Parts: sequence; C-alpha cells; structure tokens
Amino acid sequence: MTTPHLRRGVPAAPRWAVRAAHVTALLTLPSGIWRVSLAAGFLAGYTGAGYAEAGIPGWGRVYVVALSVVSELLALLTLGLVRPWGEVLPRWVPWAGGRRPAPRVVAAVAGAGAVALTLLWTPFALWWLLPHEEMTARGAMTARGALLVGFVYLPLVAWGPLLGAVTLSYRRRHRMPAAGQRRRRSRFG
Repeated sequence: MTTPHLRRGVPAAPRWAVRAAHVTALLTLPSGIWRVSLAAGFLAGYTGAGYAEAGIPGWGRVYVVALSVVSELLALLTLGLVRPWGEVLPRWVPWAGGRRPAPRVVAAVAGAGAVALTLLWTPFALWWLLPHEEMTARGAMTARGALLVGFVYLPLVAWGPLLGAVTLSYRRRHRMPAAGQRRRRSRFG
C-alpha cells in the first residue's frame, strides 16, 4: 500500500518506507508501557528502595508519564514523512495549520532527529554486555528488573536508523538537490 501524494510531481511513499514509519511509531511502546506501569505504582523491576531512590513517587510519576507521551508523539511524527498530513499540516496545528511545510526544513529536522536518536540509543545495544551488579548490589533493581529494562529499551536502538531511512525516502521523493546546487531551469520556465 502506498500513500497518495498531494504535491504535484511528488510520488507516493514506497511501501517499505510506509512500513518503516509504522514500525518506528511502535518502537517506543515497550519502554512507554514500562514507565507508565512505574507511574501506576508497580515496581516493574525496581526494589522498593530503588523505586523511591529513582524519584518515581510523587512528581516522578508525572515525569515518567510525560516522557512516555512525548516519546510516542515524536515517534508518530515519522508517519508525517509518508502520509498526506505531512505534506499539508492539519488545520488544527497552531500557526501553521493548512500550510505546506518546506521539504528542506522537514528533511533537515528529521535528519537531525535521526542522528540524535542514533547517538542516544545505539549505546543501549551494549546493555547485555555491561555488568549490572552495581544496580542490583545497592538494592535499586532486581536482576530480573535489569533484564526487563534491557528488553523494553532495546527496540529504541532501531528508532534513529529507521527514521533516517524514512527521511532519505522523503528527501528523494521531493527531489531536493544537494546543498549548493540549483535545479536546472528549462528555457520554457
């Protein structure tokens, strides 16, 4: 299934990019559900002392829920690179609703996000190689909790590279010339 295009001359997103964008939107769910369970009062791998030390009770609950919501919303923005609402912003968007975002700006912001997410989450791929005795020895987290954290955060390692791939697809579809190059104009306009 490909998405329809709204701009004249812009082809629909390829099927692989649409699928990658949908997968990207799902990558934040495991860690988000884990954090929301923490906010709901489940220890989710922490010990009682570690739960309190992490600052979850009180305002920490608001923080972990807000972090989960913001992460999911950012992941959902990837869909804008393959969907019509990414070509023309919905009318309800403040100050920009109904307008077409500049493809260069969209690609630059999405590309910067892909680099930042890759730098942020790639080290987490090494979670399995790191000793977690420090967390478990001081009583902050159980051994199973450290394993659980590894499983719920590991999908985030793919977030940056998938966003980067979808961004490149967006850029190609909008046929943006490389920086410093101008498009050739025909003698007819």
